[in-house]
Amino acid sequence: MSVKRRFTIDVECLSNQEESENSPKLNQTRQKRFCRQLSDHNCEEYEWIDGFNKEQKQSENIRFFYSGIEKLPYKIADINLAELGRKALTMAEAEMPGVMQLRKIHGQKKPLKGVRLAGCLHVTAQTGVMIETLHELGAEIQWSCCNPLSTQDDVAAALVKAGIAIYAWKGETDEEKLWCIDQTIYFPDGQPLNAILDDGFNLARIVHEKYLHLTSLIHGSSEETTAGITKLRKILKEQKLKFPVINVNDSVTKSKFDNNYGCGESLIDGIKRATDVMIGGKVVVVIGYGNVGKGCAKALSGLGARVIITEIDPICALQAAMDGYQVITMAEACKKGQIFVTATGSTGLIRGEHMMEMRDMVILCNIGSGQTEIDVVWLKQNAVKIENVKPQVDIYHLSNGRAIILPADGRVVNLSCAHGNPSFVMSNSFSNQILAQIELFTKKGQYLIGIHTLSKTLDEAVASAHLEYLNVKLDTLTPTQSTYIDVHPFGPFKPYYYRY
Repeated sequence: MSVKRRFTIDVECLSNQEESENSPKLNQTRQKRFCRQLSDHNCEEYEWIDGFNKEQKQSENIRFFYSGIEKLPYKIADINLAELGRKALTMAEAEMPGVMQLRKIHGQKKPLKGVRLAGCLHVTAQTGVMIETLHELGAEIQWSCCNPLSTQDDVAAALVKAGIAIYAWKGETDEEKLWCIDQTIYFPDGQPLNAILDDGFNLARIVHEKYLHLTSLIHGSSEETTAGITKLRKILKEQKLKFPVINVNDSVTKSKFDNNYGCGESLIDGIKRATDVMIGGKVVVVIGYGNVGKGCAKALSGLGARVIITEIDPICALQAAMDGYQVITMAEACKKGQIFVTATGSTGLIRGEHMMEMRDMVILCNIGSGQTEIDVVWLKQNAVKIENVKPQVDIYHLSNGRAIILPADGRVVNLSCAHGNPSFVMSNSFSNQILAQIELFTKKGQYLIGIHTLSKTLDEAVASAHLEYLNVKLDTLTPTQSTYIDVHPFGPFKPYYYRY
């Protein structure tokens, strides 16, 4: 008799199917004034646009300040882009089956009612679908962008039009980025955030540095990236972490999909939009052979690039070699490459001594995190001439007569020069983010201060939710097979430590 597999991400049905095999996570007993103006409005003349609750309206002569910062209802580039942004969101929804399933299952239940969520993550169409889903699940939301160059202004406008407080626009300065984050700390009623959704430890770092008095009110944070988790582990080791964190990055349906398949496709998109370069035949140096590096190397090879890998980790280096790539040191690779891609989340990978040895008109790209992997400071200090080609693309002329092309000022090229990873793969990542926020709020007070991952049951449910869209059909374990390998017919199919 055939048994139909159920593809669902119903937390109430799934969360009780598995006792976590991770280290113990449940604790049953624990208890400068810088005023940016609204687009096309004077600060004292703003209106709450369609979508903002009329009860939120403030008298025009009442202005809300905290810590010397004026609180605005939103700050974006141009509200008139909202119609275009809504079309982009609609297209993304069609490619995000996991997120939309969560919206359908939990929308009526409002499991996040009472959550004041501050988010700091790229404002793209895919993020917008997640934001609107979190809002549909009951959360109040305020949002900033973790990268000054990655905001899609039309999407930001559409979200504001729908009543979401967005503080982000493409081309922010570093000072403006910090101002935008500050705007998300307190909500219009004067109440502070009680939950965080973060990328790169941007928002959580600001909270730990400037708003430490609020940390006892925060029931948890979810972190998107490898770089962010690295920074969180450091402050946890120093015993400075003040609230529980769910590590979304290490969900299998995030790191093995978004980081690998997603970055591979979006890297190519970013490089080509920025430079119009031919990939085929080029010598491309990929620095780092983790999940992101693996995906980038595969995508580049698929277009005919001759890929070289640099690594510090013997296991990753061995994998690269057995996948058919040449593995050499950066001191050697810097003389050979025509395109360089940093993919680690670390710092100082391409330094001045490397750049001075490079060929003329090489392209330096970062798809890791932040702006630390390429020594952009050295490049700016030592260039004899800096030539802007177009937005987010500059040529740096060096004293040796050669030049270097730098897209995105050394920031992530896929999100700064293109629109980031495709919607379908981001549905995997953002399904995990939504589940993490539900976990943290519905089990408030049960998670110890520390860094946790979602259960294997939820991880497999996220994968299952995306299969039907691809017309994938699964076999089912027979009773004999289930007994033989000691696995339930409907999972979880692997132990938490399985590496895939």
